Amino acid sequence: MIPKHSALIAPSLLAGDFSRAAEEAAAVEAAGADLLHLDVMDGHFVPNITFGAQFIKALRPKTKLFFDVHLMVAPVDAHLKAFADAGADRIHVHVEAGPHLHRTLQAIRDLGCTAGVAINPATPAVAVAEVLDLVDAILVMTVNPGWGGQKFITSTLPKITRLREMADATGRDIAVQMDGGIDLETIGPAHAAGADRYVAGSAIFGTGDYARAIDGLRRAALATVRGTGEDGRPDPMR
Repeated sequence: MIPKHSALIAPSLLAGDFSRAAEEAAAVEAAGADLLHLDVMDGHFVPNITFGAQFIKALRPKTKLFFDVHLMVAPVDAHLKAFADAGADRIHVHVEAGPHLHRTLQAIRDLGCTAGVAINPATPAVAVAEVLDLVDAILVMTVNPGWGGQKFITSTLPKITRLREMADATGRDIAVQMDGGIDLETIGPAHAAGADRYVAGSAIFGTGDYARAIDGLRRAALATVRGTGEDGRPDPMR
């Protein structure tokens, strides 16, 4: 099972300075980030457009951080190999993005990446029940996907708890990851609900001190777990 004191921080480069992407990645690595979250948006599944596989390929040699790639893309299957080849360590795909989620997750694993399933705020937890044997992480959207800087949707908290229960019931180490509106006020309730990884954008890149921001978020999460005294940093490769 995922330790209840886990609190891994994944800065979202979406909130960084794209003109200095390599420097931003290196900076959050030096500041103690556990993963680097990379939001790929296609202007179709979501209204925004960000970057693609070539951007990630160019960034890959600049940091040793785990590349947590979130594909907000539909249809997605034709693009999986390009992102795997570009250096993705994990590829998250949306349950809402296509009719053959099981096949998509199998393809990600066959490409040598770990697999994540992303779920939108209005999608019930049961939507991922039949693919938990194939996923290493559940990415719970706590804002509607497409833009950074949105307000945390508090009604997603009971779903996080349900997904944590479902993940633990498998006996597998499945991470429950939060994405959207994560800051010093929301990370505690999210952690209490059962999450163990946190995608944060402006709460890190919008500050002048990345190390302080990352450490503050981790401490705020862990403060909700009584008596651990842990730093909450297990291996992000699980």
